[in-house]
Amino acid sequence: MFCNLKQVLLAVCAVALFSVAVECKGTAEQMAKAAEMMRSVCMGKVKVPLDHVEALGRGEFPDSKDAMCFANCVLETMQAMRKGKVYADQAIRSSDMLLPPEIGEPTKAAFDTCRDSADGIKNNCEAAYALLKCLHKNNPKYFFA
Repeated sequence: MFCNLKQVLLAVCAVALFSVAVECKGTAEQMAKAAEMMRSVCMGKVKVPLDHVEALGRGEFPDSKDAMCFANCVLETMQAMRKGKVYADQAIRSSDMLLPPEIGEPTKAAFDTCRDSADGIKNNCEAAYALLKCLHKNNPKYFFA
């Protein structure tokens, strides 16, 4: 059984938030391809410098509006956030379907811990950055940005 593009995209970002009809665990190769696609799409939308995106991938968080809005693009594309609101329960359910247990379990725990990380933040990009930082802090081994 093959994963569709949405399923692969979500697995790469360590959350799976799209509605799916079949259960399908992403492979490392699929995750790498989906990560590149997500990065490319959001870099095109936000016009963020490559060095900021690479820094995020290393778990570094540049103090830049572009980096924050890149994070928002990724999280909204994954449906992990919408208009600054975290959708932790959906992320947790979807992680079960799309991620292998060694990645899914710490990802679910991180989302549970970080469900309130963006509360009170009115700017969507800043809210996304708060969630991204929290996810990295609570799941650095399987952090994808």
